[in-house]
Amino acid sequence: MELRYYLRMLQRGWWIIAITALAALNVALISAYLATPIYQASARFVVSPNPELIKAADVLNSLDTLDKRSVVSTYAEFMQSSRIFQETSVALGLNADDLSSYEISAVVLPDANILELSVEGPDPQLTALLANSVGQRGIDYIKTYYQIYDINLLDPAAAPTEPTSPQPIRDAGLSLVLGAVVGVGLAILSEQIRIPLDAYRQRRNLDGASGAYNRRHFQHVLEDEVAQRPEGVLSLAMIQMNGLKDLIDTLPQPLMQPLLRQVATILRKELRGGDIVGRWDDLCFAILLPATPGTAAIRTLKRICQALSTPIILENGVFNANETLNLEPYVGVATYENNSSVQSLVERTTKALETALLQGRDKRGTQCPVVLAEEA
Repeated sequence: MELRYYLRMLQRGWWIIAITALAALNVALISAYLATPIYQASARFVVSPNPELIKAADVLNSLDTLDKRSVVSTYAEFMQSSRIFQETSVALGLNADDLSSYEISAVVLPDANILELSVEGPDPQLTALLANSVGQRGIDYIKTYYQIYDINLLDPAAAPTEPTSPQPIRDAGLSLVLGAVVGVGLAILSEQIRIPLDAYRQRRNLDGASGAYNRRHFQHVLEDEVAQRPEGVLSLAMIQMNGLKDLIDTLPQPLMQPLLRQVATILRKELRGGDIVGRWDDLCFAILLPATPGTAAIRTLKRICQALSTPIILENGVFNANETLNLEPYVGVATYENNSSVQSLVERTTKALETALLQGRDKRGTQCPVVLAEEA
């Protein structure tokens, strides 16, 4: 369940993932195009006991000392010494500015008495020359201070043919993957932010007591419907329930809320999926029936009247089990057509409701009068 939830998030935010991945790819390609190629040349050196100075009996002890790695590590520090590097550059006739973009490093290879000296820089020929020259000068220094252990060149550095960076294909692939990962995070984050905002926005549009749309949002939906289909047909109905008159001011809000929600549920159950229900005032609900002419609206509203005319009992036990409530619904409806205004539609619907209320008072036998504005 949790996995499907996140998959839906990613499906809705696919465009964020795509944009982030493509942006990272473009940055990597542009950076690779603008970056200066860097080459690396490496030379390897082997450290061993000096056979000329050590007796055969001491060879094993010397090898044991080498196994402690301290000697080889010391030789590596010699190789990457800034002093040796500076003296080598002077001997080669190079100044400090020429070597400002070059870096030197020396590492001891695992489980071996071999160290590797590497030089990185923009000129492949110069990197190899520096690696070999610095290595030779380091050997000279080491042999001056350490004579028991010998160090010799094992593999000289060769001029590299391919740069170590940038590598457009590798960098583009990594950037694409990292961009996609970042995009996934952004997509999930945006959904986490959007969902509370949508929920808050939805709550602002609802009537707290009934759960239907409040009057402000209902009018906004009505105006949008008219603006989008100025030559279309729709019907607007208002249903007033006089049976709530005595309760609306006497029952506290927590007790009145279930009743109003039950009324809203009945209205939604009898309407189509595209119809809109809103609470117009304390006693009145408004219904928007898009693409519905007056005759079809009358049939729908009579069906609603029949459902609302059935006495109801609150499920939470506010009323006694044998006590019923008659909602006494009255309905007025008007049809929008011929590019009339929203204000005119609301006024005609209100007058139709007033006519239905008069009919209910004049004809006591009439149950849930439904009045179309043109008949008022």
